[in-house]
Amino acid sequence: MGRKAAKGHGAAPIRLTRRGRVVVFCFLLALAGGLVALVAAPGQAADPPGPVPTVIVQPGDTLWGIASERRGWRGRDAMVEEIRRLNHLDGYSIDAGQRLILPRTR
Repeated sequence: MGRKAAKGHGAAPIRLTRRGRVVVFCFLLALAGGLVALVAAPGQAADPPGPVPTVIVQPGDTLWGIASERRGWRGRDAMVEEIRRLNHLDGYSIDAGQRLILPRTR
């Protein structure tokens, strides 16, 4: 005769093997990564299509002057850093005749 479960006892709890725990962990990690990707700030791929704004440096121009023309005094320093990043500039000097890519203003 087979064994009968005592009254009040349900099925045994689920026990995960080591491989099962790794699978569950990887699933949760992928889920968290997906959520981060959804809430992250949009990159340049979200920019509207069209020509990239550029400027040709004139004699006497500075990064701060170019940034001030585009953004005004508020946000000027952030604009300078963005121009440096877009153009892979190590320093703050620019040369007349140089073409600079400018950030898109939103």
